[in-house]
Amino acid sequence: MIHEKTPIAVYQSILLTIARNSLIREMTFRTNFIAHSIAVMSWTGLQIIFYNIIFQFRDSIGQDTGWTRYPFFVFLGTVMVVNSLMQTFFLPNLREFSELIRKGNLDFALLKPIDTQFLITFQRVDWSSLANFFLGLCVIGYSLLKMDYTPSVVQFLIFPFYLVIGVSIYYSSILMMSCSSIWLGRNQSLDQLWFYITTFSRYPMEIYQGSLGTPVRLIFTTVLPVLLVVNVPARVLAKPLSWDQLPLAVYAFFVAIAGLFFSRMLFKFALDRYRSASS
Repeated sequence: MIHEKTPIAVYQSILLTIARNSLIREMTFRTNFIAHSIAVMSWTGLQIIFYNIIFQFRDSIGQDTGWTRYPFFVFLGTVMVVNSLMQTFFLPNLREFSELIRKGNLDFALLKPIDTQFLITFQRVDWSSLANFFLGLCVIGYSLLKMDYTPSVVQFLIFPFYLVIGVSIYYSSILMMSCSSIWLGRNQSLDQLWFYITTFSRYPMEIYQGSLGTPVRLIFTTVLPVLLVVNVPARVLAKPLSWDQLPLAVYAFFVAIAGLFFSRMLFKFALDRYRSASS
């Protein structure tokens, strides 16, 4: 008897095939793969050196924020992990979305018998960018060993959950920005815009205080909630669990769900207004 695969199993199979083919393609040019992995880790290594220099003169990042040396390096390791996952699975593909439109190749994607958003999101996997993922885990592990307390089992279980929440917020944000390519035809400023916006998420939200910092924190926790991406999972692991963390954690969860929903709706809305290259 022939058993048909469930839709979920079909998409899992497709994703595994894409991942395998991407790895084969990268292994065809192994020197380039190794060079790119070293390059991304070198940039991260320079950041680690930079912050160690800062901690030679300061006890914490920001005044009375609680982000002393090793808790902050847990935060920095979380930044590495989240950015690595985005660069490995999502950013290169969504960056190519505007090129698909400009060259007319989106027509071929629309004809495929699978979900268009899935196909565009997972065209390929950039395996070399995963180097920072493991480096980030090493930074987190070393920092936890140096901290004054050991996180509980619950914290270790919650941490990966909120990593997924953070990646989801990033993903929905850049997907919504990518949808503008439907009307612009080519969105070359996407990379720069993404870099400028996510720069704010690389630091603890406690540093955004005063007449300039408070508006920035409000904007990047509500309008474009990128401050939630790293702050919530890093707090879960770097600081003892407390009821004070609960509102932000719950808020991040609902922001992620809402972001995925609205980005999906905007993507479908944009495709409905896409004019085929053959028209």
